Amino acid sequence: MAENRDLPLTGVRVLDAATFIAAPYTATILGEFGAEVIKVERPDGGDPFRYFGTATERDDSTLAWLSESRNKKSVTLDLKQPEGQELFRRLAAKSDVICENFRPGTLEKWNLGWDQLSRENPGLVLLRITGYGQTGPYKDRPGFARVAHAVGGLTHLSGHPGETPVTPGSTSLGDYISGLYGAIGVMMALRHRDHTGKGQVIDLGLYESVFRMLDEIAPVYAKTGFVREPEGTGTINACPHGHFPTRDGKSVALACTTDKMFLRLCRAMGEEGTELAKAFGEQKKRLAGRDEVNKRVGDWIGAMDRDALMAVCLEFEVPAGPINTIADIFDDPQFQARGDLTAVTVAGLGEVVVPSPLPKLSETPARITSLGPGLGEHNEDVYGGLLGLSAEQLEKLRQDGVV
Repeated sequence: MAENRDLPLTGVRVLDAATFIAAPYTATILGEFGAEVIKVERPDGGDPFRYFGTATERDDSTLAWLSESRNKKSVTLDLKQPEGQELFRRLAAKSDVICENFRPGTLEKWNLGWDQLSRENPGLVLLRITGYGQTGPYKDRPGFARVAHAVGGLTHLSGHPGETPVTPGSTSLGDYISGLYGAIGVMMALRHRDHTGKGQVIDLGLYESVFRMLDEIAPVYAKTGFVREPEGTGTINACPHGHFPTRDGKSVALACTTDKMFLRLCRAMGEEGTELAKAFGEQKKRLAGRDEVNKRVGDWIGAMDRDALMAVCLEFEVPAGPINTIADIFDDPQFQARGDLTAVTVAGLGEVVVPSPLPKLSETPARITSLGPGLGEHNEDVYGGLLGLSAEQLEKLRQDGVV
């Protein structure tokens, strides 16, 4: 593997004009694989995500910002001013991709709509991620991941039957899912451009990304009218398949999705599993007797400490894993062996540990070259170097509040 070889997206320039997580996460992924990412922020404070999460000694950067804005350059630009719009058009003319998440019609209001941008740069790819997409009766509604989880059907499935639905994992899960779909869309659009020379618009709603992840609930409802309900720690499709506490106050996740996997569990349980295997060896019988199966398996698991339980499961090839805290993850040898955590030294802050880039490519692996930049840190580099503005012009723009 050649460490100095160009990355797959070397030579691609991305304008990240979005805020918070979804569309910026797309830009982050592209930047990890070599794209030059220019973060375009308001002069009066920048992206609000700079101040979201755990604070650091830098007054314009939380730990969330440092991690999720890795490998980006920051420029300031007021897109509401005509001079700012002109500078953005000049940047867009020299770029391959724009990521934005303003409400539908906002770019058009600023004279930065697709028709104008693509006329000046026919090969441009424009990623637009909003709560509900660019069309439809909800298009003008504000959107956040928590709302997308609800509208897209995920929240209803989260929690225990008869109780208020709980947060399905991270409150930002829908943002990250949409950012991934955005990256897929950008790569396909760039591939299309390679063949035709033409760019295109990628239109994505947060709720759509969430809905697309919900396995069979759509075809099942269409076919049978069945409305899937919250299932607590288990699942309707398999048994035993869920979370079980161990004697030492910890928990494991168990996944017996087939008869073969269940028989492995029964062998691991020894005498306790012999009768269980005879009575519930077929999935349909286990689903019908779910409560009894879960209780007996749960009693067996609950009589052991987690590490001892895991040792038995691994011996008999039972699909099980510890329910890790972040402290567990930092100590986990699998995470260490795979390099899933990366330490980056940040001036004035010391070492900051962040999740490593994904996916892992054998020949051109992604890199983290820097964490989230300071607000406007690259104004001179971009406006002077890329657009050729003089020091005097840039100072005048600063005085006018354009940058």
